[in-house]
Amino acid sequence: MRQESHETQQAQETQQPQEPQRPLVILIGPPGSGKSAVGPLLADRLGVEFRDTDAEVGAAAGKPVSDIFIENGEETFRELERATAASALDALRQHGGVLALGSGAVLDAGIQHLLDGLPVVYLSAEFGTVARRIGLDRPRIVVPGNPRGRLRAMLDERDTIYQRLAAVTVPTDDLDPDELAAELAARITKK
Repeated sequence: MRQESHETQQAQETQQPQEPQRPLVILIGPPGSGKSAVGPLLADRLGVEFRDTDAEVGAAAGKPVSDIFIENGEETFRELERATAASALDALRQHGGVLALGSGAVLDAGIQHLLDGLPVVYLSAEFGTVARRIGLDRPRIVVPGNPRGRLRAMLDERDTIYQRLAAVTVPTDDLDPDELAAELAARITKK
């Protein structure tokens, strides 16, 4: 009799409805590819939370990411970014959501490992698109160094990593954020 009630309890436990798994998506790509613009729209369409690691790093430091680079250096920024990304990815695994990962976070081997097996979407964009979106396409006073050359080198360096980490690559050059969010939401909800 005791075994019978144990079997009945097990049967009831397996019949209890499981909480549906919440969608989760990680958006990666270069600056200006649309992660911060598309992310909130996609999250809204999926009914989940949106997080942006660059915004969170800036909020934690009390200043914009660009100021952290200038005032504290790239190494300090990368440490903050690594901790923020790891925390955000952990929360995403537990609760679902959409995460815009800072463009350089993928350079960290630990972050690459944390992305393993997660639905990563690479928002790709051509050099001209990125340059226009981040403001490097306008004539300006001569800036020491070569910002456009450094941008091209950065894009070339990271493209291979983005492609390797991504389950899906979506070119963003000719899509506005609303169109892109609708396309991604349709792909995600079909699965």
